[in-house]
Amino acid sequence: MSERKYLAFDFGAESGRAILGTLSGGVLKLEEKHRFANPMGLMRGRLQWDLLGQWEQIKQGLRAVQNQKLDGIGVDTWGVDFGLLDANGDILTNPTMYRDPYTQGMIEDVASIVGDQLYPTTGIQTMVFNTLYQLRSLVKRNSPTLVAAKKLLFMPDLFNYLLTGVAKGEFSIVSTSQMYDPNARTWATSLLKKLDIPTHLLPEIIPTGTVLGPLLESVASECKVAPAPVIATAGHDTASAVVSVPASAGSWCYISSGTWSLMGVELDSPLINPQTQAYNYTNEGGFGSSIRFLKNIMGMWLIQECRRDFIRQGREPSYAELAKLASDCPAYQILIDPDHAPFASPGDMPAKIDAFCARTGQQKPQSDGAYVRACVDSLALKYRQTLEGLEKLLGKTIDTIHIVGGGTQNELLNQLTADVCKKTVITGPVEATAIGNILVQAIATGTVKDLAEARQIVRDSFPVKRYQASGGDVDAIYQRFLALQK
Repeated sequence: MSERKYLAFDFGAESGRAILGTLSGGVLKLEEKHRFANPMGLMRGRLQWDLLGQWEQIKQGLRAVQNQKLDGIGVDTWGVDFGLLDANGDILTNPTMYRDPYTQGMIEDVASIVGDQLYPTTGIQTMVFNTLYQLRSLVKRNSPTLVAAKKLLFMPDLFNYLLTGVAKGEFSIVSTSQMYDPNARTWATSLLKKLDIPTHLLPEIIPTGTVLGPLLESVASECKVAPAPVIATAGHDTASAVVSVPASAGSWCYISSGTWSLMGVELDSPLINPQTQAYNYTNEGGFGSSIRFLKNIMGMWLIQECRRDFIRQGREPSYAELAKLASDCPAYQILIDPDHAPFASPGDMPAKIDAFCARTGQQKPQSDGAYVRACVDSLALKYRQTLEGLEKLLGKTIDTIHIVGGGTQNELLNQLTADVCKKTVITGPVEATAIGNILVQAIATGTVKDLAEARQIVRDSFPVKRYQASGGDVDAIYQRFLALQK
């Protein structure tokens, strides 16, 4: 295999990176060319993404590879959020951030109109920030922006549009919206019309790995790069991360561990029935038209928000320092439900944990380490609850949990997951999303044959670490955790 170079823009909710991947001889090497905080903020009472700031960061990433001949460029981001274009193709406003509370009450509103049709049609986990509820909120507000809009593009599609001028909707990111019918493989337009959501906005859906076209000459000239092909990679960051899971055989599930923990399995077709609805599992799109059958769990957001509060109070512990402080605290003393609704909004996380403890008759944490310990203990227990649901719904035992992404650097959580779930845990690669993004580009351009070869490249290129359950009895603790959710 001759040397090929691919540039991945990987946007997380907290930060973004431009990663250059060099693929040669079946081995992939990564080089971080640019890292930045993902710009967002509160303006006129609304949490908004700073689209111009994000676009400037993309251009900065392109400038960082001026001397490279690129074989592809791809962008992945978080799910559900979107931008709106007018009839001239101009972007109407900054995209609203999914944690903005403007969707409050929309779950009940939508249910009052479509009843029990939503999950059987879309197979998507009910979460108040889903695109469906965001659009329904705009409908209810008689939003002039929505009236003026002619096209909706999800965040990676929006960046692809700025790079190429092509306005299409990539399969994996479209599937996060709760507006897509995975059985019919098209937009759920009948359902959307009942909610007065304008369906003329919806873009053409294209397969993951579609080559959109060359980088616009204006962008290439400004950034002084050659007009490389831009590829609609797995635009949803979890879909990219799952591509890089280094599994080869056996019964396994994955946890894509970052701001969110996405825990699930790969399926050939959607799994939608009353049982999966009761468990609130989701059916999202993956590479090769596969289905990511999974559940969203709050994830490292809990620790990120705690740390932000510690910093506001004048302390600036690193994540590594917080992990050390947590490991020095007694295990399972304080438990929380990671998916407790108030935890989803920004700010005052320690105070919210205190309130949860008061409501459930527990002593509140007494130190920074104790807050983080409560979070990691509870995340491991939530993983077990989610795993048991997967095994029951799939009718099989899962032997191995693959954890990929930045959260794999929390070794305390990795070991707790093995202990609590009583499974083998394999962690790595850390840069899972960027790796998956790059490998989808490589498949799209014919450098890599298929997903099996891509995963072989991951196994040959990046180290993993194995954790075994320590054998301690945590069943009583697990039952206490479940009781807190009632």
